[in-house]
Amino acid sequence: MRNLLLPDWIRVPRSRLGRGTGVKVRILGDMDSLARDMARRMADEIQRNNRAGRRTVWIVPVGPVGQYPLLADIINREHIATRDVFFIHMDEYCDARGRLIPRDHPLSLYGFMDRLFYSRLRRPFRFRPEQQIRPHPQHPEEIQRRIDQLGGVDAAWGGVGINGHFAFNEPPEEEARGKGKPGRGRMTAEEFLNLPTRVLALTRETRTINSVTTGGAIAVIPPCAVTVGMREIFAARRIEVYFNRPWQSGVVREVLHGPVTPRRPVSLLRRHPNVTFTLADYVAEKPDVRLR
Repeated sequence: MRNLLLPDWIRVPRSRLGRGTGVKVRILGDMDSLARDMARRMADEIQRNNRAGRRTVWIVPVGPVGQYPLLADIINREHIATRDVFFIHMDEYCDARGRLIPRDHPLSLYGFMDRLFYSRLRRPFRFRPEQQIRPHPQHPEEIQRRIDQLGGVDAAWGGVGINGHFAFNEPPEEEARGKGKPGRGRMTAEEFLNLPTRVLALTRETRTINSVTTGGAIAVIPPCAVTVGMREIFAARRIEVYFNRPWQSGVVREVLHGPVTPRRPVSLLRRHPNVTFTLADYVAEKPDVRLR
């Protein structure tokens, strides 16, 4: 009887993750091994594109984060040219009025990238300001304009939120709270995938899980964000999703083997022709669902 209360997807073993979905699943070791893998793959792709005389255009996250100091070290050590590399930042926190938090705010994603990546690059490999493309709440349309100007996005790299969001594309509220009835304005998958770069309010789930970096102080997590939209992400030629948090063992199963729905945005990536999920070994293990 207890098993009847659990959805089928939560019991999918690691050997069957991704089977039948079209998503390539890679299972590595610990959190550090994922960071090193991501940094190495990024560096190798830049080098391949450099040799072919092509730009490298990526949508990049802050979360996961460990790859950036490693990538900076590789670029410096291997003398990898970056003059044709363009980073489109996924998102940034905003205040309740939709204004960017300052870069010196301790939670600023832009400030993090400045400290942990851009400033670590030696002078010959520094990114010019025009190579750092950041969504701005007052000019969200600028992201698509720059993407068009650069000829499209090679890859969108990212992690996954506890409610299945990618970047800060939060799931729409489809159920009236506490009533179990469909809410007004139910959004289809096609409509959700067409959402552009925009400002939005963060869900309670996102602010709660993100407060693990603030000692559980949910109140200090900014209430809003500007995010690159699903429209720009889904148009990338390739999507790379990394799962490095222990709590993602249930999330990865739901988005891979549960319903394809805007209520779990990453599940919609199963419609994309070229998606890879890279998991830490502990994320690949089935969740241990029991009281402790």
